[in-house]
Amino acid sequence: MFHPTSRYAGAGAYEVTRPDGTVVLATRLPLPSEVPVAGWHRRTEGERLDLIAGHYLEDPTASWMLGLANGAMVLDALAVRDLVAVPRRV
Repeated sequence: MFHPTSRYAGAGAYEVTRPDGTVVLATRLPLPSEVPVAGWHRRTEGERLDLIAGHYLEDPTASWMLGLANGAMVLDALAVRDLVAVPRRV
C-alpha cells in the first residue's frame, strides 16, 4: 500500500464511514519516535529537502525522515530553518 521507506509502511489501515454513508480507508498514524541524528546540514537559500535527503540518505523520496529528525510532521516547517538535523541512515 505504501512505499517500503514511507513512515506509514506497516502502520495499518481501518475503514471509516463518512456522514454521507460512503466508506473510506484511513491510515493509522504512527506515534512520533526519537530519530538518531547523524549530524547537521546548513541549508542554502532555495535548497530543497529532497536534494538534502538524496545526498545524505541516498533516497530523495526519504525527505520525510528529515521531518522526523527535526520534530516536524509537516516538511514546510523546515523551510524557515537554517540548520536541518540529518538522521542516521537505516
